[in-house]
Amino acid sequence: MACVMLYRGDTVAKDINSAIQTMKTKRSIQFVEWCPTGFKVGINNAPMTVVPGSSQAKAPRSVCMLSNTTAIVEAWSRLDLKFDLMYNKRAFVHWYVGEGMEEGEFSEAREDLAALEADYAEMTAEGDNDDAGDEY
Repeated sequence: MACVMLYRGDTVAKDINSAIQTMKTKRSIQFVEWCPTGFKVGINNAPMTVVPGSSQAKAPRSVCMLSNTTAIVEAWSRLDLKFDLMYNKRAFVHWYVGEGMEEGEFSEAREDLAALEADYAEMTAEGDNDDAGDEY
């Protein structure tokens, strides 16, 4: 769906852009239409800091990738089920209400979770439909 690449250390922007362009031309990655570039890139020229005594190796450059995928819909589904089980028993509700939250906000949060899950499921279905006509 979308991808963020956070680079640190001895990196060259031209090399990063070249690598991303190569990934885009291979078309092995599909992005949503509302994020036409697909990639967001952050570059920090300072090398990563290593904590003394840790098992982490010192490196001149590093990258952290954060990506969003439709595979998360399974986790949303499990979270919805757990929310429903706990809310039906009113578990921990008194703590939140005691801190000023209104009980109606729980229903609203559950509806938001259901809408989010439905959006991801819809995107998965669209992806499956796109692949239906392809022959390998």
